[in-house]
Amino acid sequence: MVFMVAIWIGSAGFLVGLVTFVYWQLRKRHLDRWLGTYLLDVRKRSLPRQGEQVHLLLCIADHFEPFYGGVPRERALERVQNWVDTYPRRFTRFRDSDGQPPRHTFFYPAEQYDPEILDALAKLCASGYTEVEIHLHHDGDTAADLRRTLTEFKALLADRHGLLARDRCSGEVRYGFVHGDWALDNSRPDGQCCGVDNELEVLRQTGCYADFTLPSAPSPTQTRTINSIYYARGVPNRRKSHDRGVAAGSAAAPANALLLVQGPLLLDWRRRKWGLLPRLENGCLQGSQPPHVGRVASWLKARVQVPQRPDWYFVKLHAHGGPEDSHATLLGEPMVRFHTELADWATRNPEFHFHYVTARETCNLVHAAEAGWTGSVAEARDYRFLASLSPPARSEVESPRIEPVAVSAFGSG
Repeated sequence: MVFMVAIWIGSAGFLVGLVTFVYWQLRKRHLDRWLGTYLLDVRKRSLPRQGEQVHLLLCIADHFEPFYGGVPRERALERVQNWVDTYPRRFTRFRDSDGQPPRHTFFYPAEQYDPEILDALAKLCASGYTEVEIHLHHDGDTAADLRRTLTEFKALLADRHGLLARDRCSGEVRYGFVHGDWALDNSRPDGQCCGVDNELEVLRQTGCYADFTLPSAPSPTQTRTINSIYYARGVPNRRKSHDRGVAAGSAAAPANALLLVQGPLLLDWRRRKWGLLPRLENGCLQGSQPPHVGRVASWLKARVQVPQRPDWYFVKLHAHGGPEDSHATLLGEPMVRFHTELADWATRNPEFHFHYVTARETCNLVHAAEAGWTGSVAEARDYRFLASLSPPARSEVESPRIEPVAVSAFGSG
């Protein structure tokens, strides 16, 4: 009897210890902030049925920081030149289901502005491969200063470099946004890396057409809303007002609300920590999370969609393409292999179609879907917002060249 009691106590202690350990790991990785939503959405997550048409809308939102690590300007210029030289050479032979080459969106940080770098990126954009949007790191900011920063940088990109989008009807300059350090709308618990509680409203007022920051997991800035495209209103004196919102296509878009386009966020049981705990599939592209066709199933399963077009699967991935350690993944063999595998998959499966889209095109397709668009993806790429730069004929494109100039370090990303 004593022996059985000892076994029971030992087993109970083990279970308590295991539960405590798992709970600690959940809190450490901030899964407690969104795991409840994830569990409630279990019935939503499913792969397309056999025979269903699938249109994968693939957008890569690059938090592009060439001065990352506080490197000198010479090295930052070399990083950008590697993109300028390598991207067309490596990826021009690939085409999606619309005949478009791989597309890449550089979210460029306002605090790292350099005219030569932006001129080079603008020429790469003119070649039809990339587009540039706005990224920003700030701390202890005010709404007035943020408004001035965004307005001035938007004008600089549009007027001096011919970048950003324009509203089809009004001609107004519009932009997509990614917040540095994930701290959109002052969402860090410690209030650092932002400072502006009504940031969503400032973004909307200054011409932002959509935010592409999320998901941010495992950061504590991650919202309860996951795997969604939705509208949220900025609320003065309240942080993280985008924690919840109105799903795009579920109702009329709320007045004075900003569109947020999230990437996939799931538990990845194929990759387990210590063979026990799942890792995160958060749409990140980096050395430890290279692009490969095996991840596509998870991205589809997240079902980031607008209900009016159930055949459209929005997959917004993110990367940090500035530093050299990302170049091997984003410009090297892993990405080449990924594009090859996508094409092979589409060839073998007539129901599967894939479309390389920029952040601007992603937003256009969201609005087209909301409006009940029944046409093709190709015809809706410019549905509401037009690119300022029109791609010239391939033979007219020259590979832009920028010469490194040695100056002092600019700062970190």
